[in-house]
Amino acid sequence: MQALSVWPSKGVFWAVPQLDYNLGSSSIPSRRRGRRKLWNPEDPVCQYRSLAFLWVSSSSRSDRVGVYCGSPKFDFGCGLLSGYSKLKIFLLCERKRGSFGASFALAWALEQQAIGNEFVKEDSNSIHSLAGNTETVDIDCLKVDGARDGDENDNEEEKEAEKNGEVIEEKSRNVDVRALAHGLEFATTADDVEEVLKDKVELPLQVYSTMIRGFGTDKRLDAAMALVEWLKRKKETNGSKGPNLFVYNSLLGAVKQSEKFALVEKVMNDMAREGILPNVVTYNTLMSIYLEQGRSVEALNILEEIQKNGLCPSPVSYSTALLVYRRMEDGHGALKFFIELRENYLKGEIGKDADEDWENEFVKLKNFTIRICYQVMRRWLVKEGNQSPILLKLLADMDNAGLQPGRAEYERLVWACTREEHYVVAKELYTRIRERHTEISLSVCNHIIWLMGKAKKWWAALEIYEDLLDKGPKPNNLSYELVVSHFNILLTAARKKGIWRWGVRLLNKMEDKGLKPGSREWNAVLVACSKAAETSAAVEIFRRMVEQGEKPTIISYGALLSALEKGKLYDEASRVWEHMVKMGVEPNLYAYTIMASICVGQGKLQRVDSILREMETLGIDATVVTYNAIISGCARNGLSSAAFEWFHRMKVGKIQPNEITYEMLIEALAKDGKPRLAFELYSRAQNEGLNLSTKAYDAVVLSSQVHSATIDVSLLGPRPPEKKKKLLARKTLSAFCNLADVPRRAKPFDRKEIYSQQTEGNQ
Repeated sequence: MQALSVWPSKGVFWAVPQLDYNLGSSSIPSRRRGRRKLWNPEDPVCQYRSLAFLWVSSSSRSDRVGVYCGSPKFDFGCGLLSGYSKLKIFLLCERKRGSFGASFALAWALEQQAIGNEFVKEDSNSIHSLAGNTETVDIDCLKVDGARDGDENDNEEEKEAEKNGEVIEEKSRNVDVRALAHGLEFATTADDVEEVLKDKVELPLQVYSTMIRGFGTDKRLDAAMALVEWLKRKKETNGSKGPNLFVYNSLLGAVKQSEKFALVEKVMNDMAREGILPNVVTYNTLMSIYLEQGRSVEALNILEEIQKNGLCPSPVSYSTALLVYRRMEDGHGALKFFIELRENYLKGEIGKDADEDWENEFVKLKNFTIRICYQVMRRWLVKEGNQSPILLKLLADMDNAGLQPGRAEYERLVWACTREEHYVVAKELYTRIRERHTEISLSVCNHIIWLMGKAKKWWAALEIYEDLLDKGPKPNNLSYELVVSHFNILLTAARKKGIWRWGVRLLNKMEDKGLKPGSREWNAVLVACSKAAETSAAVEIFRRMVEQGEKPTIISYGALLSALEKGKLYDEASRVWEHMVKMGVEPNLYAYTIMASICVGQGKLQRVDSILREMETLGIDATVVTYNAIISGCARNGLSSAAFEWFHRMKVGKIQPNEITYEMLIEALAKDGKPRLAFELYSRAQNEGLNLSTKAYDAVVLSSQVHSATIDVSLLGPRPPEKKKKLLARKTLSAFCNLADVPRRAKPFDRKEIYSQQTEGNQ
């Protein structure tokens, strides 16, 4: 008879002597550190402190030779039996995840022949100085694939086994446990299991427990249930060992992995009938199952039940509870849970289990809480509705609790900010990164600049860009384009509202920050100046544009011509036109229209005819706006007859006049003492369905009264209602300040701001 013994090492290996065809006994203790088991003095033993080898002998002779070797690196002692004809050494490597493949150490211990390649052979006079007639030493390297699912509960089971001091000694023959596991994969009843195991040796319960875990990993719960039922039947029939706590815990884990949660109650009832009390591993598995089912409240109640039953929750228990809060998306609850846990830990109420390194485990729980809160905040950001207030509160509460996420978590939260209402969160996260960390990702800064623009917080976006210039990282092309696009939005708003002062300040701000304004930005300010009839400002802006090396476009020339026309600087406007043509800039309809109005102002009506012919030659059709500009110019200069003539030419050209056409012409005729003609035009406009202003109505009535015209004023109908007045400049500026997110009260505008430095130097 041969003896099989296994002794623990400091590492993750076992030292086991090989069996031949017949096996006498076996001993498989736990591999836990600090463990010492009784062993047969007749058995060979080799124990390393850093690793262990599986040494196998072909006999168990009692002649002993002790050999002890020392090494500062390994520091091991070794005692061998002499007189062996052959020794087998197996190196058991660390387990990996898997199901049944090479998962059972006992399987190799029971195999007749070694598995692997023989790669070292030495005689009895080798470096080990083994006494006796040892012929060779064969070293085979085996990789042990564990069948566990990687759950931390498995480690707890092993600790529990250590506490109970369980040592398994089973008599058996040579059995291939892996083959048994594969043979049981499709078993569904205890009879199926009996068919496979009826002629087999009785194996340790740990083997069955490991097989059950493997079935759970492969989602073959029927096979696991059948194996447990077979163990129960075997206990009832021949008094063998029935399922113990570890077997039921493995079965419960298999239920969880198979996601057949309806069987949980059955497993727990079977445990109760067998008189087996649940341990922490059992409760932890139940918590995980409830978590998978979404039964969050019941999962948290399990934690309280553990304590009520006199058990101490393990780190796995607390981490599972934190996972429950994550599933509930309750970041505040997770934080409160950890704070209470920390208080109890500092008081010494938890962490009494000597088998756990609670100092290290508590640090893990702290980091895990931070991770949970971060994940919950990300979930809040992607949910509908504005969750920004509660997120900011959680950040503040985490600061008070001394839990601060790292830069990576902050930046990932910034990326989750995509809606307008998230700008507050993004700005807060940006501030935290700047204050607490030395670096920040440029892509994150660009994202915040984009988000601020989306939320119409352009001034805040500019502050981010300023930080990039002052503190780094250096802005790239995307940063530049984003900020310029924000400036364009502001300049466009200033252009539409005619707030030319803010347009000038924005240009100055761009240049101060190293942003070169393009033609689009210059044109926006020029148009704003034109709308505000700020002729001098438009001239200086145009001059600055040229000095900065920006080539004016037709929009630039058109805005400048319009500003000069409104300022009645007709000669200067003519020179600008000539310069535009000389520079090869082709006029468009807008430029021709302004130039026609300028010619009317100069009294050059023939030049107006030539402009219209030139437009016709170039294929540019005159519109109602063109004729309105001509008629308006004639009206302002007291040329009512010329205005009426252009009105007829307009009708001949099949261009339909609008309200502005009629109102300008009626006012000009009424002022020129032609009330009857003005009355006829007013009546025609009414017949065409046009709604003229009160001003035109009053002009006809007043002219009829002044010139004693025999006109039935009642035919004009009721007096039109007053049209709404345009917003005053002050209200317009306030609206712009609200839009641009800039303070309403600023320093008074200095006209020097529109001048370039070169111009100021010349002055």
